[in-house]
Amino acid sequence: MEREIIYVGDPMCSWCWGFSPVLQKIVAKYTDTAPMRLVVGGLHAFDTDPMTDEYKARIKHHWEQVAEATGQPFNYAFFDRDGFVLDTEPACRASVVVRNMKPEALLSFYERIHKGYYVEDTDTTKLETFLDYAAKEDIDAAAFTAAFESEDARQETISDFAWCQQSGVTGFPTVVLREEETLAALSVGYQPFNALEPILDAWVSGEMSVKAQVEAAAAAQAANEDVAPPETSTH
Repeated sequence: MEREIIYVGDPMCSWCWGFSPVLQKIVAKYTDTAPMRLVVGGLHAFDTDPMTDEYKARIKHHWEQVAEATGQPFNYAFFDRDGFVLDTEPACRASVVVRNMKPEALLSFYERIHKGYYVEDTDTTKLETFLDYAAKEDIDAAAFTAAFESEDARQETISDFAWCQQSGVTGFPTVVLREEETLAALSVGYQPFNALEPILDAWVSGEMSVKAQVEAAAAAQAANEDVAPPETSTH
């Protein structure tokens, strides 16, 4: 039976950054039995207005919640920026480009964007930033630039956003399990690895169908005080 783990996130989503260590553990343990596919969500895709003080305050509150719940580090110097436009489409598109050019480097590249935005106070909306990260993954700069600026990459990124909407995924991170043609949400929002591991173990071993997994995951999420609501798309 064909199984796949679909991770739906955004490289500039704070709860996705909080979930990053969990995602790494999932990939490390289950990649041989249920490969992971990353779909980008476009959390704040196509925003055009500079962040206001009120907007910054709301985003900072999210960061503080994630830091408290997950222990992930954050660099709050970001909020000293003037005129920053929080458009996550370029970071999503850069991830799509790497997904096509060098899929084995995708998670590492995606993590570089996470760290650049949340820890290193880097502008992760700029091509120059993505070229630096691509170079670290041994991806040719000219080839990356051509792909990043292509209409094909733009349309594929928009197709990811559309898949999320059509599948009912509007918050990130979301983990979906695919069993042949059947899809089921494992988690919507942050959950620790130890809450997901027993369900994934039963699923990949064939002890639990994807339908039964839905019921178990919903019950676990309802009972787990560590779960956090997903960050909701605004596009």
